[in-house]
Amino acid sequence: MFDGMMSLLVKEYKSGEISPALREKCGRAAGSVGIATNLFLFLIKLAAGLISHSVAILADAVNNLSDSGSSIIMLVGFRLAGKPADKEHPFGHARIEYLCGVIVSFIVLFLGVELGKTSVEKIVSPQSTEFGPAALVILAISVCIKLWQCAFYLSVGKRMGSVALTATASDSRNDVISTLVVLVGALLTKFTNLHLDGWLGLAVAAFIVVSGIRLVMETANPLLGTAPDQELVKAIYAKIRSYPGIIGIHDLTVHSYGEGRCFASVHCEVPAEEDILVSHDLIDNIERDFLQEENIHLVIHLDPVVTSDPKAEALRAQVLERVKAVYSQAAIHDFRVVWGVTHSNILFDVAVPFSLSDSDEAIRGRLVQEIEKLDPNYRTVLTVDREGVVNEMES
Repeated sequence: MFDGMMSLLVKEYKSGEISPALREKCGRAAGSVGIATNLFLFLIKLAAGLISHSVAILADAVNNLSDSGSSIIMLVGFRLAGKPADKEHPFGHARIEYLCGVIVSFIVLFLGVELGKTSVEKIVSPQSTEFGPAALVILAISVCIKLWQCAFYLSVGKRMGSVALTATASDSRNDVISTLVVLVGALLTKFTNLHLDGWLGLAVAAFIVVSGIRLVMETANPLLGTAPDQELVKAIYAKIRSYPGIIGIHDLTVHSYGEGRCFASVHCEVPAEEDILVSHDLIDNIERDFLQEENIHLVIHLDPVVTSDPKAEALRAQVLERVKAVYSQAAIHDFRVVWGVTHSNILFDVAVPFSLSDSDEAIRGRLVQEIEKLDPNYRTVLTVDREGVVNEMES
């Protein structure tokens, strides 16, 4: 149903590739639908609230008016997010969509607080309410429209992978619950003579405030920078490993600047004995393939690793065994040995998960002591890295 409707508004919706241009068109279409439906709901609820003298219905009407404002913000946001990169914003403007999600979340929070204040006033100074059949029918229609609206935003938001549309869908779901509470209160008032208008408004306000706080946290996460999707990390590691000549991978970092704008950097180990021009050509090919095939702007740091020293390779295996004995999830990389007469220097990085509670200093101390058990003449210099997916690395 929603696909058909969106296809009428945006011809490329069903079959088109999700591009910045398509996201902008779909965002503008969804925003226009939201503006029209919320304005309609505001007008009919305003009439119902004035007729019945219900603060809960009037508050619900104002909530729908603010939803129209949220839809306008979303419409403008998608338009700005579709702007190409420029001198001031070399990574594009797609994160404006995240900002719109945060703004909508704060609007939800603000309205919850205002509704709570109005409801307290109604509790302190109660007024009689008269819920006629027209008001009840309007509330029932409102619930149906908001249910449709929530499903519409969820469908389009899932197709576009949009944080802003998902936040707006949650707002519509909150409206369904708040209107249902108002409707139940109206029925109780009509058939039992209990005046619960203010109390029900306060209950709705509390729910909206809690939902607003959660929405703010959820929509702000992409701006703060979240860990990349685990499946994406695994896919990147697997693809890089598929190239002959890559003997190790570590320090993968993924940055998202909005849907379809993914930037990543990683360190790839190659044999130090290989011609540098050959290794450089390999790295160039990998970076080009990722951009063309995965739409990921990948930058690779080349780490040469000596593979022709059997003694160093044997020591590396022993060190890894010691590291694993202390921290089973750890991995090591950039392993080097400087052999000496009186002592030898062992240099490497150890990667551990963020979930490990030990401090970097504690990790360093324990591993140095463990490696010195191999030979007191070893001097260990190690750097601790915190990695999101350590087990996917080459050890």
